[in-house]
Amino acid sequence: MNFLIVGNSVVDKIREKNKTIIKPGGIYYSAASLITQIKPSDKLFLLSAIDKKNKHLFDDIYSRVEQKYLNIVDSIPEVELTINTENERKEIYSHLGSNLSLHLDNPNQFSGILINMITGFDISLQQLKEIRKNYHGLIYFDVHTLSHGVDEKLRRTCRRIENFNQWAECIDILQVNESELQTLSDENDETKIIEEIFGYNVQQILITRAEKGASVYFREKNAIKKYDVNALRVEVINKVGCGDVFGAVYFYNYIQNKNILSALEKANLFAGVSTTYSQINEFRNLNKDAAKQSGKE
Repeated sequence: MNFLIVGNSVVDKIREKNKTIIKPGGIYYSAASLITQIKPSDKLFLLSAIDKKNKHLFDDIYSRVEQKYLNIVDSIPEVELTINTENERKEIYSHLGSNLSLHLDNPNQFSGILINMITGFDISLQQLKEIRKNYHGLIYFDVHTLSHGVDEKLRRTCRRIENFNQWAECIDILQVNESELQTLSDENDETKIIEEIFGYNVQQILITRAEKGASVYFREKNAIKKYDVNALRVEVINKVGCGDVFGAVYFYNYIQNKNILSALEKANLFAGVSTTYSQINEFRNLNKDAAKQSGKE
């Protein structure tokens, strides 16, 4: 099977406890997680952009994916992340970049396309419509920073997404966290928002809830049903990339077995394990550590 991930590569400058750590970020986490899932016969393609200055940060993962759609640009986005345990993290960009160059010669070669709106400017609405027009498979869409506006100082804050109904009409599986969910609609009640989004023919809606776990809403015949899972009970060290891990693992496993609950449980497990990592190279242990946590080692 062939899979495609779309999203910006970002340099993360993480400020925490009076120190700054520079790490690869953005779509890096989606790629690193999906690599742990795929079979030897599978191929993972990455549609993103990197620059020569920061290429070394991403090489350990990007050297293991198909690079046909990986472009070299003058500079990639950089973001300063201030971690606060009580609120959502604060993000200030020093460079946002533009929409990724989207030239898919044969989109239907892919069993699934995962689009992660890392910066919110990864692709435009028109580009998404073009993908949907030409692609007949499953599109998984993580709203991520599409839910955030940007001010004159490149600070990001949540705001209502303009014309989200048009985005939703192109999506099969939608991922949001609880804050992002509130940016999809003028409604405030979760149930009413879910009903509205399903009206645009979205098939599944995944909501990540941090320490409260995660939920999936889905259609079954003429009804909307819901599964919930509790968060993994671990000592949380770092939440950066957690949602990206969740999305990549759910995306692959749902396509493999079409079992919503099984994919949700595995995504929740792997995302929880990822929060115990302090170093980026620990992601290579995801499979082993997830198996240990689940008692399947």
